[in-house]
Amino acid sequence: MAKFSFGAGISLNTNHDGLLSVSEEFLSSLIKNEPISNYYHVEQTPFARGKFAAVRKCTHRLTNVDYAAKFIRKRRRSMDQRQEILHEVAVLRLAERAQSAQSARIVRLHEVYETPQEIAIVLELAAGGELQRVVDLQDGLPEVEAVQVMRQILEGLIFLHDHNIAHLDLKPQNMLLTGNYPDCDIKLCDFGISRVIRSGIEVREILGTPDYVAPEVLSYEPISLATDIWSVGVLAYVLLSGYSPFAGDTKQETFCNISQCTLNFPDELFEGVSEAARDFIRTTLQTDPGCRLSARQCLEHPWLSFKTPFLIDSLTSTVLNSCIESGVFSKDVSEEREQGESQVDNSVSSMETSSSSCSVSPSPSPSPISSLSYSSSTYSRSHSTSTPAKNGVSCGRRSSHPLINACACPCPCPPAAASNGTTVAVSVASVASPVSVPGRHPHPAHPHQHQLATILTSSPVEITVDRGIIC
Repeated sequence: MAKFSFGAGISLNTNHDGLLSVSEEFLSSLIKNEPISNYYHVEQTPFARGKFAAVRKCTHRLTNVDYAAKFIRKRRRSMDQRQEILHEVAVLRLAERAQSAQSARIVRLHEVYETPQEIAIVLELAAGGELQRVVDLQDGLPEVEAVQVMRQILEGLIFLHDHNIAHLDLKPQNMLLTGNYPDCDIKLCDFGISRVIRSGIEVREILGTPDYVAPEVLSYEPISLATDIWSVGVLAYVLLSGYSPFAGDTKQETFCNISQCTLNFPDELFEGVSEAARDFIRTTLQTDPGCRLSARQCLEHPWLSFKTPFLIDSLTSTVLNSCIESGVFSKDVSEEREQGESQVDNSVSSMETSSSSCSVSPSPSPSPISSLSYSSSTYSRSHSTSTPAKNGVSCGRRSSHPLINACACPCPCPPAAASNGTTVAVSVASVASPVSVPGRHPHPAHPHQHQLATILTSSPVEITVDRGIIC
């Protein structure tokens, strides 16, 4: 376990409860002991609400800049919760200080106000809302978009895990969009139940959201950073299908499904989804926490690391051949493609022999994630979502990203308008220089050629999700 270093004013709580402590000097420099209304105009109607907190839009009276203010009651069930609230403030402050690519995936802390009754945490306003809203509207995401979303989420998780902090409540409701999807960034939020994990100190907590909670939480075993990785696997399943893999009609049934870890990929939900994606889900949903990938290993998995040709395989071989004939790619691409397929197959074979992995069986179909009234401690969702219609010809799920204008399915779709003069750096060794894609490639090849060049970009287009803070 790495040595703990949280910076000036922040330290581990000596009670061994996994909470961070803050010094009085830290508090005096960060927290204003006066009502937030002295500095901000606060809207009365919250746009998010939990059992003990509410999030409201607020506007600074002098700068006229909008923020999200999370109001948290200091006493819950006659117990003082100030230490837990300050722990969340400390986590946010860590990210603010770090100023790294990974910490940029954490919602930004602005100010903190405290009164005898509550603490108001002022955060950046994520204008695009929750990732859950996008999943609900689209019944899941096209795979190419799910990859970009998962990469950003894991970047934020890597920052937390590098500081030995487990989030413990990863779910689409706690992932925010900085603007309109997909032209936005994703930010992680809600660190109220996060815990610091350190060697030799066991932390046992019944924490989390039913659909995303790990087996060790249900069995009251020690939690770890790997507890988050289970949630990552569930999240990947939800993003790709719009459905929860373990949801039952009741909490108890859901918990039973999680404990038994029976995982299946119904054809009507996963038709056209790559084997690399399924393998990623299997490798994260391991009942033994010690067998799960780390956050960094997740990011290096073939599905997310662009070392697998699953996106090329979503196009026809005719498309690839036309790209080779036009001179954009050499035949080495085909060889690398075959090499990648072999690596994925080997990875899948090794996972299938693992006794700790979830069993894959024809259990009842997963439930739509948005119809689970208990799936979030913040929101109650009751509308049903229909099963995505896929017929092998066209799934009808087009990406609205300006650089990904073709559909993310193996279908003969016509070309769409593309952005002008966009240069895409292709991450294939055989391509010596970036490929310029000014709307349509100058070579009159296949209409999917633009998508293929975009998919292979070494610096993938990031999808941002923004709106407000979830309590």
